Order: sequence, then C-alpha cells, then structure tokens
Amino acid sequence: MAVGLDDAGNLRGVYPASSPNARRLFIGSHLDTVPHAGAFDGVLGVVLAVALVDLLERRPLPFAIEVVGFSDEEGVGFGVPFIGSRALVGSVDEEFLNHRDAQGRSIGDALRDFGLDPSCVARARADGDLIGYLEFHIEQGPVLDGLGLPLGVVNAIVGQSRLSMTFTGSAGHAGTTPMSARRDALVGAAEWTTTVESIARETSGLVATVGRIHAWPGAGNVIPGSCELSLDVRHAEDAARTTAVAVILDAARLIAGRRGLDAQWTTHLDQASVAMSEYLSAMLERGVAAQGLPVHRMNSGAGHDAMIMAERMPAAMLFLRSPGGISHHPDEAVLEDDVAAALAVGRAVLDDIAGTRA
Repeated sequence: MAVGLDDAGNLRGVYPASSPNARRLFIGSHLDTVPHAGAFDGVLGVVLAVALVDLLERRPLPFAIEVVGFSDEEGVGFGVPFIGSRALVGSVDEEFLNHRDAQGRSIGDALRDFGLDPSCVARARADGDLIGYLEFHIEQGPVLDGLGLPLGVVNAIVGQSRLSMTFTGSAGHAGTTPMSARRDALVGAAEWTTTVESIARETSGLVATVGRIHAWPGAGNVIPGSCELSLDVRHAEDAARTTAVAVILDAARLIAGRRGLDAQWTTHLDQASVAMSEYLSAMLERGVAAQGLPVHRMNSGAGHDAMIMAERMPAAMLFLRSPGGISHHPDEAVLEDDVAAALAVGRAVLDDIAGTRA
C-alpha cells in the first residue's frame, strides 16, 4: 500500500485497484483509546484491515481499498470525539478546532504540535466514487459472549448526548459552618448523580453515566463550593434519549433550587443514532453464514467512527466478542478463532463486492 499521514493525523494506506479511477472501499478503525485501557479497542480493526489486504497476496481488485487508522475517536482529551473521521467526511470547521482540553490547548494547537497545519484539515476529506466503509471492532460488551457467538452484525449505532454539569454553592470551613447554613455543591452533585441512575433505570434501553467528577477547592476540611460532572446518555431511539436528557436537566434545576445552589450545563455532543447500510450489512451476514456461524444482528451501545463515516458513504460494522464483556480495561481480550472468523468474513465481503463471490 501507499501509506501516508493526512492533515488530521490519520494514518492511511491505499491498495490500488486493477484500473485507474476505480471506486474505493474504506476499512479501518481508531488508533487511540482511553486511559488505562486494553490492547484491542480500535487498534484491532486497523490490524484486521491490514491483514485483509495482506491476504490478497497482491491480487488486484476492481476497486481500491483504503485502510484508515483514525487519529482520535474517543474524545478523551478535548471532550469531543471522532476528530479523525470527522475530517475524513469534511465536517471539521474552525469552531471544532477551537475545542480545548483541561490545560487550555485546542485541537488546532495539538495538530500544530504534531507538525500539521490546522488550516489544511479540509484536505483530509474523502472524495471520489466511494463504495463505503467497513469497521471490525470488539463488541465492548457481554452480549455475544453471553450468547456464545463469535461475531455480530451491527444494525445501528445508538445516539448519544455528552454534557458537562456544574453545581455552584459556597465554600466554607468544615468545622465552623453549621449543616443548616451550608450550600454544599458536592452533596447536590451526589444527589443528582443518583437521580440520573434512577431516571435511566426507568427507561428501557437507556443508559446514563456520570463518569467524571471534580470538586473545588478539593481540601478535606473545606465544604466544596463548586462541583463539575460529566454526563453521558445513550439510546437507540433519539426521541427517548432527548426526553431523558431533558428530564435529567430538570432534576438538576430542582435539586439546585432546593439546596440553594446554581446549576449550569454545556452540551458537548448531540449525536443522532445511525443505521448501518443494509447493502453492506447483508454482505457481512452472507460472510458470517458462509463460515457456518449463526448470524446475529445487534445494536452498538458504543459510538464508533462508522457513525461518522455514514454521513458520507454507506457504512457497516462487524463485532467480535469480548470475553467476559470487558473493554476499556487492561484485561480486554479477543479469541484467536474469532479473529480468524472475522478475517474470513472480510475476505468474503471483498469477493462479494468484486462480484466473484462463490
């Protein structure tokens, strides 16, 4: 493959077609992961894509294959995910590049520090006659493992909302301020956190998570004067998700009002659910069935680059089981036989697209 780094920091390798100006199939996933994570989230999909090209043994296809290792899918640093894939579909603008991390460094600054020019990000956009995008990824959950299945074909990627919430009260001395006179931001935040859990349990299919919390001034003998939390809400149906977010925010207002606090929030992501391409998913199904394996359809509760790529081209995903349902953890794993099966399915899809499927 001809390999290079694009202007958004994505690693891209092109396996040329048998003729010039041919259509192009993208296969890939992300190269980043979260803190204290395992070895397979994202990276497995990139390695599988490279392995698929290697299996061709230089045999030309009537379409080109472009393998992509996306630069930033998780959004841990800057609070917004899918930086690399957003650049590939052409949805990165000046406002997006100005998102900043906890140290005040913007996405644009990070690109410059990496030796890239943020003003050139638009050049990363995928153009031409695009067949679509395939992504192989560990499930990151317990469903396939519980069913004893190695692979799953993804129907849709659920929508998600990401917000930050800040409760502001009044800091004070822990020993001299009576309980009746306190405006404790952390206690208000704690009540809201348990309320978020209760609301999520009341709606089928909804998941809601408060995953990060910071209290100031952060001293053991000082009443917290402010507290900032993250909120992550996901559901396959966008109406259910947005309704839940509204209820959760109403709860924050009520809790803050009752406790003499101020509650403010900022929405960082409002990503609609994304259906996968039925055309490409049917190819994945045929590939799974050809291996003598049961075909299982499922939704993805996690966000993936495929949901961004679907804005510009047909997209499909194949999940590999996560033993024990573990992901975003050092114990994350895959089974060798499952990887072999996924490679066989990928090879069948390439043959299907080329029109040479048996």
